[in-house]
Amino acid sequence: MAPTLADQQFNTDSSALTDFVINQGNGVKGLSEMGLKALPKAYVQPLEERMCASATQVSPQESIPIIDMSNWEDPKVAKAVCDAAEKWGFFQVVNHAVPIQVLENVQDATHRFFGLPAEEKKKYSKEHSASSNVRFGTSFSPKAEKALEWKDFLSLFFVSEEEACAFWPPVCREQVLEYMRSSEVVIKQLFQILMNGLNVKEIDETTKSLLMGSVRTNLNYYPICLNPELTVGVGRHSDVSSLTILLQDEIGGLYVKGNQGDNWIHVPPIKGSLVINVGDALQILSNGRYRSVEHRVIANGSKNRISVPIFVNPRPGDTIGPLPQVLENGEKPIYRQVLYSDYVRHFFRKAHDGKKTVEFAEI
Repeated sequence: MAPTLADQQFNTDSSALTDFVINQGNGVKGLSEMGLKALPKAYVQPLEERMCASATQVSPQESIPIIDMSNWEDPKVAKAVCDAAEKWGFFQVVNHAVPIQVLENVQDATHRFFGLPAEEKKKYSKEHSASSNVRFGTSFSPKAEKALEWKDFLSLFFVSEEEACAFWPPVCREQVLEYMRSSEVVIKQLFQILMNGLNVKEIDETTKSLLMGSVRTNLNYYPICLNPELTVGVGRHSDVSSLTILLQDEIGGLYVKGNQGDNWIHVPPIKGSLVINVGDALQILSNGRYRSVEHRVIANGSKNRISVPIFVNPRPGDTIGPLPQVLENGEKPIYRQVLYSDYVRHFFRKAHDGKKTVEFAEI
């Protein structure tokens, strides 16, 4: 199959690829839709970062826990949540407080945003956005990566409803705000359970800020990829949040590092469910009791995929370290006190590299 002129240009001139994908606002979606004959070299991952669905890497017999939240105050539910946070770092919740219509609406809104013309999406890019809290982008940290990730995203950092109404894209604004508002109930329930598990009986204002002082929502779009085996949707990483609440569509593609070394576990889409994972901040606050775990997203050769994570974080100006209640029985701290904004800056300064970010906070 002879390469097209675009194939040749994108492989010989990296500035042409950058101009098309980023400067013109086409994103990876634009590459996916232009009839290329091969994946541009900039997206070809090193062998060790690719994930072949081989029996040695993927564990079909393992799955992360699925927890019914309909009776969330039941001690059995609390035990299941804490056990999942300790052993797996990931679990799915069903029968939670977020209405299914809210989830469907935010998925529809995500498709609408990425269906906008490139010149509309470009208005929200780093160079053009009217707010630093609104960012349309692609890949993760393009300047630091050896190979780019096959993904576009819209990142929305929540400051206030007024700021959101002024700067967030109208095509998805109300749906994202409703998703965030509705999710707050299940977020508070989970934190209450997890803090009880750490002997934190009352969540005061200081602790509340450390757990959920700031919130960011991403709309993620993973377009069809013509050589999905050569690239990744998202590389290996753990989140820097305290908790992440993820809505994934019916396509699937999220993989979590298992407990057997190099095995990876697929997180199957369950209609109406939310995927919950522990972030680095909560691992640090719990002095390693709750685990943030590596995860990644594969590229798909036949379908476009979306996901909508809510990252619940400390405030940027908060200092994070093991909570006093965790250490009061004489347990030795394994993490130092770190300014959260410094931790996040360290994360975004480099390419995805598994769990290495948390080493920044180790004593």
